[in-house]
Formats: sequence, structure tokens, C-alpha cells
Amino acid sequence: MRVSLSAEVHARARRIRVLLFDVDGVLTDGGVIVHADGTESKRFDIKDGAGIVMARRAGLTVGVLSARHSASTQHRARQLGLDLVRQGVADKGAALEELMDTYGWQCEDIAYMGDDVVDLPVLQRVGLAACPSDAVAEVRAAAHVVSTRRGGHGAARALIEDILHAQGRWDPLVSSPVHERP
Repeated sequence: MRVSLSAEVHARARRIRVLLFDVDGVLTDGGVIVHADGTESKRFDIKDGAGIVMARRAGLTVGVLSARHSASTQHRARQLGLDLVRQGVADKGAALEELMDTYGWQCEDIAYMGDDVVDLPVLQRVGLAACPSDAVAEVRAAAHVVSTRRGGHGAARALIEDILHAQGRWDPLVSSPVHERP
């Protein structure tokens, strides 16, 4: 059963054209496995990936803003065909400004999901601020939407579904699925 969005959040979701996500703690559970050779592994939720593919099919721009560099993130972004991948972003607020200037986006057109204090400068500016249920308290307080799901366990998918439902795009996508690998 879907949780109903408030009228305010529904109105915000209808305007979204750009979806941006933090990676560690949002698209993953925040854990990093460091192998003996120094390489890293991360666990990404396949349903989040399928949701991202659906959002792109619906015409939304989808990208990530991550404070860390990771080959795993780059590889997953390529698999999903992400429009934007910004890694090693020390100041996410400045990165948002740069993206808005480059692409002519308005704050109200952007949704962002983050989980930690480094995400606050973005969450405080965008039209739809969201976070997983296990985000830090300051982020939960700043978010318009706090998911019922944890980071790396479907929080991104739930946000995507909410936005696409609000925009009337979900049912057409589901009724004519294109089989793409998430």
C-alpha cells in the first residue's frame, strides 16, 4: 500500500524534472567493503536501479552527487545510463549551483535525496528534499519526504515512484514495460 503524499509534497513532486541522489547511504546502505588489494565494493539495490531506469524512460534527468570517488559508483552509473555523475564533491551546494547554471535548472525542478549533513546545502535549496529513514536527524528535519525505507534498501525507488505517480507517469510506464537491465 502506498503512503499518500501531502498536498504540498504532491505539488512539489509534480514539478520535478531532475532527480539527484547521494550515493553512500542513499543508493547504498553506506557500507564499503575494502578488499586486500585496496579496491572497494558496494551493494546497490536492484529495485532502486529499476526505478532510475523508469525515471529516465519518463524523461527525467537523473544523476548523482557524491563526496567520495568510487570505481563502483562509476560502473553502476554507466550501467544505469545516468545523465550526471559528480564524484569527489566537497561542497555539494556549490556543485548544485554549477549544475543549475550549466543546465538552466530552477531549484523547484530538482529533487534530491541525501542522508548526511554534507547533503544539507542541497536539501535546503531544492524543490523536493528527501531522505532515507535512516538519515541523520538534521537531514530528516530538513526533508519534505522521509522515506519509510532505509538507504540502499529501496528509498530511491520509493521517491521515484512517488514523483512518477504525482506526475501521472507511473501507470503508463508499468503498462508498457521495456526490459532494460537495471
